[in-house]
Amino acid sequence: MIKNSSGRIAFSAGVSLLAVILGSGVAMAQNLQGVINGRSGATMTLQTQDSGNVVVILTPSTEVDEVEGLLHARKKEMGVTALVPGLPVQVQGSYNAQNQLVADTVKFKGSDLKAAEDMQAGIAPTEQQVQANQQQIQQSDQQIQAEKQKIQQQQQQLQAEQQKTAANAAAIAANKAAIAADNKRFGELADYNILGEVTVYFGNGSTVVESQYKPQLLNLAQKAKGITAYIIQVQGYASKVGSAALNQRLSMERADHVLEFLEQDGNIPLTNVLAPGAMGTSTQVAPDATAEGQAENRRVVVRILQNKGIAGT
Repeated sequence: MIKNSSGRIAFSAGVSLLAVILGSGVAMAQNLQGVINGRSGATMTLQTQDSGNVVVILTPSTEVDEVEGLLHARKKEMGVTALVPGLPVQVQGSYNAQNQLVADTVKFKGSDLKAAEDMQAGIAPTEQQVQANQQQIQQSDQQIQAEKQKIQQQQQQLQAEQQKTAANAAAIAANKAAIAADNKRFGELADYNILGEVTVYFGNGSTVVESQYKPQLLNLAQKAKGITAYIIQVQGYASKVGSAALNQRLSMERADHVLEFLEQDGNIPLTNVLAPGAMGTSTQVAPDATAEGQAENRRVVVRILQNKGIAGT
């Protein structure tokens, strides 16, 4: 009898504990994998395979880690600015009352971040791919010239040589069109409206933000704060004077210094900033043959972006 009574007491206690847990509404931790397809202020949208689009809330306590190794044993703490569109991530957190996933941790691979940053910054395809296409175009041009000389020397083969020349010309046009299409596809953020823009120019080899541009940046920051779910995009450029590696580094340092001013003096939170883009010598706005043209190419472009879904356009 004593054993039966004890068993009933233990069973009743277990049932009561289970009822408390089920009735308390405790939010269970969730793990979700997907690709970032939008950032709006302190929120981002995650495209998942099973759940479709999921809204993720980023908070000041959200831990963002770049992981390495087979079991992701090594990690490097990153800022939320690294969470750019196109980046595959793993999010752990819990859902709030609005069915939004409040992120405790966001993890991603370093190789995935590099690919997403290249896409966001407009430098994919890689410079090596562009150079290979240009070399192919040059080779086709040389082949056309050789064919023309052959036509002049061998009139009896005129028709065959004309057909070959036309085929080569079509290949050149196709290559040029492919390069233009790739640069346009990777250089645009088609899902966003541009609601404000400031260009900051730099001296040769300099990365210092001159005082004359600081009021413009402060006005841009003030304007951004009045826009719902705004995002700040910062892209740095360099002239073609010097090596490609040096110009790539200068463009990144210029973008970083402008972003630092916006954060510290303009009070722009990092949750509302895309990772600064180092554009190097791409997208030149003036010929580098003159000092004036070089000065126009040494610049940082800052834009206020708003997701078209938020704006209703």
